[in-house]
Amino acid sequence: MQRAAALVRRGCCPRTPGPWGRSQSSAAAEASAVLKVRPERSPRERILTLESMNPQVKAVEYAVRGPIVLKAGEIELELQRGIKKPFTEVIRANIGDAQAMGQQPITFLRQVMALCTYPNLLDSPSFPEDAKKRARRILQACGGNSLGSYSASQGVNCIREDVAAYITRRDGGVPADPDNIYLTTGASDGISTILKILVSGGGKSRTGVMIPIPQYPLYSAVISELDAIQVNYYLDEENCWALNVNELRRAVQEAKDHCDPKVLCIINPGNPTGQVQSRKCIEDVIHFAWEEKLFLLADEVYQDNVYSPDCRFHSFKKVLYEMGPEYSSNVELASFHSTSKGYMGECGYRGGYMEVINLHPEIKGQLVKLLSVRLCPPVSGQAAMDIVVNPPVPGEESFEQFSREKESVLGNLAKKAKLTEDLFNQVPGIHCNPLQGAMYAFPRIFIPAKAVETAQAHKMAPDMFYCMKLLEETGICVVPGSGFGQREGTYHFRMTILPPVEKLKTVLQKVKDFHIKFLEKYA
Repeated sequence: MQRAAALVRRGCCPRTPGPWGRSQSSAAAEASAVLKVRPERSPRERILTLESMNPQVKAVEYAVRGPIVLKAGEIELELQRGIKKPFTEVIRANIGDAQAMGQQPITFLRQVMALCTYPNLLDSPSFPEDAKKRARRILQACGGNSLGSYSASQGVNCIREDVAAYITRRDGGVPADPDNIYLTTGASDGISTILKILVSGGGKSRTGVMIPIPQYPLYSAVISELDAIQVNYYLDEENCWALNVNELRRAVQEAKDHCDPKVLCIINPGNPTGQVQSRKCIEDVIHFAWEEKLFLLADEVYQDNVYSPDCRFHSFKKVLYEMGPEYSSNVELASFHSTSKGYMGECGYRGGYMEVINLHPEIKGQLVKLLSVRLCPPVSGQAAMDIVVNPPVPGEESFEQFSREKESVLGNLAKKAKLTEDLFNQVPGIHCNPLQGAMYAFPRIFIPAKAVETAQAHKMAPDMFYCMKLLEETGICVVPGSGFGQREGTYHFRMTILPPVEKLKTVLQKVKDFHIKFLEKYA
């Protein structure tokens, strides 16, 4: 019957005898008659709809890959189909993806990764001995001597040892314990994992998570997903986006009326704001966390990206230990690093680590249990992280080339940071603070009242309206400041400084021309 019905639907009824002597056409006619008698059923309702889905997931927003980026993708497809635009390409200045913007990989890192991925190359004379030495060490610590095997949930042991040694060197001898190191799928994985463990309670006892405004939207996204309470503290734009402890006190006191502030997140150097915190500021923050009994999260993925000659990166771990045992033995701190930023720009490997200190022993077990659910971070990403923390040293064959490439990348970024600041500040209605570190500019833009009204009529945030117009008229994709948070009545956008110098100059000139026309149009 089902086969006959299928034949009727396909209009395919050959007149050949069936198995019981009837023609298939008569069997199909009978089947058709039966189908006509049956009442038509309404389509079954979907189990998963916008109304029935997890409301916390629906609340998640991630501006870096939000509506403006989707629009950029649509425009790229239109260009490919030959649709004429006032530009020939979309420049994705919305995300810190260094190699997508033309930055060349560090040779030594890729050599070791090639050797780890295809060990037959270990016999090749084309690879230096120091790269082979590292590859052999990594492979010997992997199951079956292969990157394709699972690792321990906390990560490959020898790589955790190398991370601990790196932290000790970086912090001038402050000890790091490999047992406190957890390898992660980029820094984002570590941040979301720690927050999962920290969030608890209900009503006024629900965990409050303090985040800087402007912030990296990962934080607000994870807070929404976990149904935690976001507690905003504002960076001081008039003082180069400095962090003021009095603002932290205001935020925590106001939050205590409706939640239990338990976590303080710091991004240093800042994303999207590019500020580098002074040692004194870090001491004040640590004292505040100790005083208020807050768990500190230090996002330090841009620790290599410091450009201002007056600034220096200080790790929270180092400052904490130098403040003495009252702090170093009590303040709970998770610090994060990644292969994606710095001079490496290896975003696609998704390598990272977190160091967690002063964690309760029973919570340590819970953390490992939670990490074991995802089995392990990508072992290739772990290997890439190992090369970052265990680079060539003086006397090794690859040291000179490695140093030259590293200094070239960071030197170019420093030049582009100054270039961006200077050119933005020449444009009427745009103000850009010094880019002390990281890899973004976050200029403040003046948007006329008429443009604000037009944006509201389109049910868009004014800076989203501005950025959408910028994309449609110039092909430049940047992220509106509203996606990162900003003080009421101010407008910004985030733009990466990663494009090559000549392309960056073109981008900045196009933004300047667009902004002047925008002001004229909506004056």
